[in-house]
Amino acid sequence: MMTLTGEMLIGATALRGTEAPIRAIEAATGRPLDPAYGGGTAAEMERACALAATAFDIYRETTTKARADFLDACAQAILDLGDDLILRAMAESGLPRGRLEGERGRTVGQLRLFAAELRDGGWIGARIDPAQPERKHMPRSDLRLRYVPLGPVAVFGASNFPLAFSVAGGDTASVLAAGCPVVVKAHSAHPGTSELVGRAIRSAVASCGLPEGVFSMLFGSGQVVGQGLVSHPHIKAVGFTGSRAGGTALMRTAAARLETIPVYAEMSSINPVFLLPRALAARAEAMAKGFIGSLTLGAGQFCTNPGLVLALDGPDLDRFLGAAAEALSGAPAQTMLTPAILRAYQQGVAHLASNNRVRKVASGLLATAGTEGEAALFETSAAHFFDDPSLAEEVFGAASLVLRCPDVATMAASRNGWKANSPRRSRWMRAMWKPRASWCPCWNGGSGGSW
Repeated sequence: MMTLTGEMLIGATALRGTEAPIRAIEAATGRPLDPAYGGGTAAEMERACALAATAFDIYRETTTKARADFLDACAQAILDLGDDLILRAMAESGLPRGRLEGERGRTVGQLRLFAAELRDGGWIGARIDPAQPERKHMPRSDLRLRYVPLGPVAVFGASNFPLAFSVAGGDTASVLAAGCPVVVKAHSAHPGTSELVGRAIRSAVASCGLPEGVFSMLFGSGQVVGQGLVSHPHIKAVGFTGSRAGGTALMRTAAARLETIPVYAEMSSINPVFLLPRALAARAEAMAKGFIGSLTLGAGQFCTNPGLVLALDGPDLDRFLGAAAEALSGAPAQTMLTPAILRAYQQGVAHLASNNRVRKVASGLLATAGTEGEAALFETSAAHFFDDPSLAEEVFGAASLVLRCPDVATMAASRNGWKANSPRRSRWMRAMWKPRASWCPCWNGGSGGSW
């Protein structure tokens, strides 16, 4: 069994941070887990960025085969961790074995997918416009276009995917595939899992003979590491998955730099679901069961969790709510990722329940442990929802709010961002529609990403 040390990984060096310690909490029991992980200092963050900048000039010139072999080595090193990785991730996240084994498979699959793309070569996007020396009235030189690496990238691990969206997740895989070094800020919810995966990547760096600065991993619970990375001049792009508050803070930091850089963020959303009249009339009960299954999946801690439902008021919606209440009443309470996430969820549910114009439709079975959250379903009128901006805040967990819409026009207005002249329109749009980024940190005259 691999022994965890509580150390950060800065290139080939492992060291314990001296800032406020971070300790994982066993999700199922609330018991602190060893070891403690010291947060990084500004000097340690500077060291990681400097190593990444030094490695960039060498790593960017590696062949696509060499980078593909490196990604395959990372994948195999993660698999070689065996059950140690799964057991630690289970303890830190409360997620079941099957989910985490599947997530490990996804993580390894992403790395191998990018390796295959590198070997294929089509991603380079090469375009050649031959010279026209005889062109009248002005000869034209040879013009060539291709993607080239952008530079060192900072990646922030996600709380709800300790493997697939964290240290060796899709962001890291795309960064390394593109020829860019990566500095990861590991998530404080699963530091032990992060250390195991980080050491696997570091072993692959060494076995493939790459510069040590290709990969570093830092810990930090404050702004020293997070904001420091985004503002550092060596960092040329940011990958982030997490809350709207955290993501927008990083975006502001990136925009305030002398050299602005892209922040590719997937942030929170209340994920509206529209129940169209004919579908609701035809299969309200079946839709309700499917909806509750989606609502309670992973304790509602997926980015696709349906936090808002819009439907025409009437008997068909009543049928839907009745079937949903019946299905939800038997749903067991589930362990949530961290005590902090559980507290935030409970506060969000309490806020909805305290609103005198919001009705609680049903809730799941009562929690039997202090780390569990109970699912909840509420309803209100569309008019009240639009009048009360606080109802548009995401409740991260298995809670959803159903809006009774008086007519199709109201549903259509909701889809288009509510009233164009509403003073709350921008806030409504931010809450309703999640920015999603599909990206590869390369440059061809732009950022290489698209919203």
